[in-house]
Amino acid sequence: MIHFVGAGPGAVDLITVRGQKLLEEADVVIYAGSLVNPGLLDCVRQDCMIYNSAKMTLEEVLEVMEQAEREGKTTVRLHTGDPCLYGAIREQMDWLEEQKIPYDSCPGVSSFCGAAAALNLEYTLPEVSQSVVITRMEGRTPVPEKETVASFAAHGATMVLFLSTGLLEQLERQLMEGGYPADTPAAIVYKATWPEEETYICTVSTLAETAKEHRITKTALIIVGDVVTHHSYERSKLYDPSFATEFREAK
Repeated sequence: MIHFVGAGPGAVDLITVRGQKLLEEADVVIYAGSLVNPGLLDCVRQDCMIYNSAKMTLEEVLEVMEQAEREGKTTVRLHTGDPCLYGAIREQMDWLEEQKIPYDSCPGVSSFCGAAAALNLEYTLPEVSQSVVITRMEGRTPVPEKETVASFAAHGATMVLFLSTGLLEQLERQLMEGGYPADTPAAIVYKATWPEEETYICTVSTLAETAKEHRITKTALIIVGDVVTHHSYERSKLYDPSFATEFREAK
């Protein structure tokens, strides 16, 4: 059995209870060493075989999985955050299905949630933004033509950008070309939930300058939108005394 497990955003105590239990029981662990906190491996058994996939190709990862399955062992494939976001898991799952090897998924806390916690931020404020766009800049890995940052920026919604810290000058241009004013609030969150976490509030037009000033070149999330500075918003109807719900009469 192969278990795809979300390791969480960084802090070792932000893995789920289920994910930790699977790690404790695993015979083999293949972890994304470039981003997963190695402290999570402290809970595995002493006889557990551990592989760092940062140094492996897809084929090498699949070979380890197949060998473990032949030997009747349980494997945990440990991905950073929640594997459903930029986890490159579909190609692994498709191969497992072809080989008729059973697998399942254990969700994790995504770093975009960790970044919001670092800023005490709510992404969806009434009458400010009710949508969150999660995307990335095009780098060595392309993005579909219809999903450019500029096209998403036209909506003016809250935007969270992964894998884009090394492209901030281009990001600024696309955000403003798409419709965000230059003074739109923005934030850089470096290594959300890790002990070395850093947070910086800036604007769309000062993202690159802020990152350069603090020597941040990777492992950071970019957040864009008025919610970053807790922009003036409407009170939630959910707890408004004049708003009736299934559980409470209006007053």
